[in-house]
Amino acid sequence: MGIRIVGHSYRLGSYRESNEELCLNLDVDAEWIVQKTGIKQRYLVNSNEGASDLAHEVADKALSNCGIAASEVDLIICCTFSNDYSYPALAAKVHKCIGAKIECQTFDLQANCAGFVAGLSVASDLMTTNELINRAVIIGVEINSAFIDRKDKESCIYMSDGAAAVVLEKSEDYADSGKVASAFDTDSSTYEAVRLKYGGSRHSDPNGVKNGTIKPFMEMNGIATWKQAITLLPKNIKKCVSNANISLFEVDHVFFHQANKNMIEYIMKKLKLDEAKTYINVDEIGNTGAASVGIALSDFLTQKEIKPGATILFSAVGAGFNFGSIVWRW
Repeated sequence: MGIRIVGHSYRLGSYRESNEELCLNLDVDAEWIVQKTGIKQRYLVNSNEGASDLAHEVADKALSNCGIAASEVDLIICCTFSNDYSYPALAAKVHKCIGAKIECQTFDLQANCAGFVAGLSVASDLMTTNELINRAVIIGVEINSAFIDRKDKESCIYMSDGAAAVVLEKSEDYADSGKVASAFDTDSSTYEAVRLKYGGSRHSDPNGVKNGTIKPFMEMNGIATWKQAITLLPKNIKKCVSNANISLFEVDHVFFHQANKNMIEYIMKKLKLDEAKTYINVDEIGNTGAASVGIALSDFLTQKEIKPGATILFSAVGAGFNFGSIVWRW
């Protein structure tokens, strides 16, 4: 049995925010943001929209696009760090919204911006080992704007809102399709570099925000993030392709976490890969966290086709820091 990606969908926040508009509250200009990140604009949700709204919408569309009913889904994984609630799991809310069956397993996966890659890997492993799981929906979704200080240039210049979903299905006709190999690593030496303390068990005092002892926003050290990504993500990628017993140059398409355009271009050059093999949309939509790899894939597929048998590399880095890559046969 192979495992195919048979459906996909994505959605961005409803409101487009330009660099010029964002800079009205910052001590930098629009061109500085482009030079630092490559990002020209980002998308933000309306005040009445939450993670579950975007998540169930992309799940519905992805299923509709491949003609699979919600009642046929055996597994739902939501990859996010901006759930509607601290708990229960967002995947259970999606289960309710799309009308999935009682036998459908649901859970959330939190690996920060590496979440979608990790979720795709976990789903593939479960489908391979469990004969009862034939179809799965993997969702990446982030409402970053809910946790961003719009006056903090270390974070607000990057972060955007969006969601993406893919539908996986077992296939006898495409027995070679699916996950070939993966590699996951963690370097926790800079664990505090990107964090949201508010709402955690150590920072749950409701008076903390009022008296200023707890920040209700993301805190981010951009330099530490950059160093982690350019140092360890290439190593993780090389390990992944080695696990797949292929050469890096045999990869046909590369889909990165869309954190920073400059970062993606730097890593491609470091790996000596043709930039035409990767797809970049962070410059037009911003960093959508755990949704970004799925959004990049779905955005690409709305414009072009991937040939059967093509070798795909999915790769991402997330706070913690988590590194994950998958070699996938299309």
